[in-house]
Amino acid sequence: MTAYSDLSAHFGRIAALSNAIGILQWDNDVMMPKGAAETRAESMALLQVMRHGLSTDARVGDWLGEAENDSSLGAWEKANLREIRRVWTVDTALPSELVEASSKAISACEMRWRQARADADFAGLLPYLAEVLNLQRQIGRAKGEKLGLSPYDALLNDYEPGGRSAKIDALFDDLAAFLPGFTQEAMAVQARRPAQPALEGPFATETQRALGLKFMAALGYDFERGRLDISTHPFCGGADNDVRITTRYDEADFTKALMGVLHETGHALYEQGRPQSYLNQPVGAARGMSLHESQSLLMEMQACRSRQFLTYAAPLMRESFGGTGPAWESEALWHRYTRVEPGFIRVDADEVTYPAHVILRYRLEKALIADEMPLAELPAAWNAGMKSMLGVTVPNERLGCLQDIHWPSGGWGYFPTYTLGAMTAAQIFDAACKAEPSILPGIGKGDFSPLVGWLRTNIHGKGSLLQTDELLTEATGRPLDASVFKAHLRRRYIDEV
Repeated sequence: MTAYSDLSAHFGRIAALSNAIGILQWDNDVMMPKGAAETRAESMALLQVMRHGLSTDARVGDWLGEAENDSSLGAWEKANLREIRRVWTVDTALPSELVEASSKAISACEMRWRQARADADFAGLLPYLAEVLNLQRQIGRAKGEKLGLSPYDALLNDYEPGGRSAKIDALFDDLAAFLPGFTQEAMAVQARRPAQPALEGPFATETQRALGLKFMAALGYDFERGRLDISTHPFCGGADNDVRITTRYDEADFTKALMGVLHETGHALYEQGRPQSYLNQPVGAARGMSLHESQSLLMEMQACRSRQFLTYAAPLMRESFGGTGPAWESEALWHRYTRVEPGFIRVDADEVTYPAHVILRYRLEKALIADEMPLAELPAAWNAGMKSMLGVTVPNERLGCLQDIHWPSGGWGYFPTYTLGAMTAAQIFDAACKAEPSILPGIGKGDFSPLVGWLRTNIHGKGSLLQTDELLTEATGRPLDASVFKAHLRRRYIDEV
């Protein structure tokens, strides 16, 4: 056994534990009975501590020192060592007691969030969320001291390796200045069109599910390695080779659940396309959450809100729901799916107003981690931000600061990756369509294989072989460039209407 093979075997065991945690977390969010919450929290905490113990094993540092001097290793093995060292450095910053306390606090807060959201009761969630926030601050400080980063940047680094808030601030400030005027311009163009006829429901949940499964298959989702279920908040989770997605249904409007399914399928395709030979190694992991979100938003926003997709999808929608009349024509559906209208809910937002939701959350979570704002003031700060950035008045906390599960589940530092992902999605889709001219015609016929094939080669199959900027530059010819996203918005909402 060499030091590298020892490391590989060791991190294979860590991956096996992570897979067990992933399935338990999926069950927790989808079908676990409420009465099991306390027992599940204990189990999850123990598994998290076990995983942390393995990743911080003193032998890892010794093996790394020896393996990094092994000149016989290839590019994938060297990249795996880089990723192992990154994981080990971060994990050794935390004591196991903090890992255990955080896991238990998150489990309790997630369960309380479900009821609080239903009841629009932030006060009822506050003590649970305060404990999660307190522990996230401790985690951020501990990791920050080890990495030489601010607490927020240390948390961000978990989701976006190498990501820094200073760079995000500049990107988001630029977008925040661009979007209000552009939104008004797009809405003015939209207002000049004839009013769109209504889609008359109700739309049975089972019919929505069947249609979603049909589109998942068209996109290339492997049902031998995953499944579709219902949850309070849509997500993609599970384990290696068991990639599960969820959505939520509204029988008055099938379009929301359908786009949720397409979004999560984009995540799942990335997970199902990771390199099988390195699936249980850090180098085989998806390369950060901005890239992950780019894959979901590429499918949902770039591909499946295109005219080509609606040309293919409209007849299937009409057939599924028995729809008749002009509301079911592809052009009418395209206008519906590209309608710009500020609203309360992030996951239902159009792609023009969506970044405002993310920028607001990013600024709030930075302030909360830095202890610059009391947590009790979150609802008021949220509502004020929604008013100033989107011009909407939030009627209750269910439609306001309780709508997302990220903060109750410990996802502090995650939110900026959504808009970084939207910008990345535009850049990748633009490059893919230029490199492979059959992509858009294929989408128009329900054939996603040219697109998914390009993504498998250039994104999914690379795992974490390259760092984010390197991967994006290799795939698209440049690092992240906000001008591509802005050009896409102008083309779709101004030039092509």
